[in-house]
Amino acid sequence: MERERISLTMEKDILEKVDAYVDGIKIRNRSHAIETLLSKALEGNDITQAVILVGGEGTRLRPLTYEIPKPLIPVKGKPILEHLIKNLKKHGVEDIILAVGHLSDKLIAYFGDGNKWGISIRYVHENQKMGTAGPLKLANGMLKDRFIMLNGDVLSKLDILDFSRFHKKHGGLATLSLIAVADPTQYGVVQMQGNKVVGFIEKPKDPPSNLINAGVYVLEKRVLEYIPDGFSMLERDVFPKLANEGKLFGYVYSGQWFDVGTPERLEKAIKEWEA
Repeated sequence: MERERISLTMEKDILEKVDAYVDGIKIRNRSHAIETLLSKALEGNDITQAVILVGGEGTRLRPLTYEIPKPLIPVKGKPILEHLIKNLKKHGVEDIILAVGHLSDKLIAYFGDGNKWGISIRYVHENQKMGTAGPLKLANGMLKDRFIMLNGDVLSKLDILDFSRFHKKHGGLATLSLIAVADPTQYGVVQMQGNKVVGFIEKPKDPPSNLINAGVYVLEKRVLEYIPDGFSMLERDVFPKLANEGKLFGYVYSGQWFDVGTPERLEKAIKEWEA
């Protein structure tokens, strides 16, 4: 792509905000930061819808989750799910579908129709366990052609605009957010060739990388054609098929990320999450 050099004069406080985006990895320098921010502003975000999985029983957090659904557990004074919703709203995602099951009445009582946050919330109900893929079929009639999907027990501040741009650039049916962890042997490790996801290894003794699934995806609605009826898992039944067909990509995220599915990880999030 042809580039031209230009000169800009900015107020110091604006320049400081621009410099805050430079991380030396995704944003290399000040010029790159300005180009990225301008691209985001001009292109906007064509993803305005999210599906969040919040139906699980949270068995590893019992006895707490006998009475409190895991997404309502507070971190820094607000429910986990509220942190996720606020990040979506920040990036222009205001049409949210919650896939509810366990203690759904408490989730619905708290979040309602989303008006409190200036968004729209609708619900699909899992009357039986549907896994991580099954709820998408329940939501079929509500879904737009492209949407973001999140696990409701993962805290992050992922830049959804950048994530969306990456997905569109590579043209896959699905893009996974990936995060580097210190000990990938406790997770499923993602195998990559460039930006393409080519395979998965569950809790490997000798991991080929330290990248794991970070629990946020951009999906084209056509992904539903890969989902079998009944209980099914994206990680087991859908993503490997897409990887084999060369239609699955990986976006590496380097910001705050907490899997709050166990007491130890929840405690870490409560101590370290920067709300």
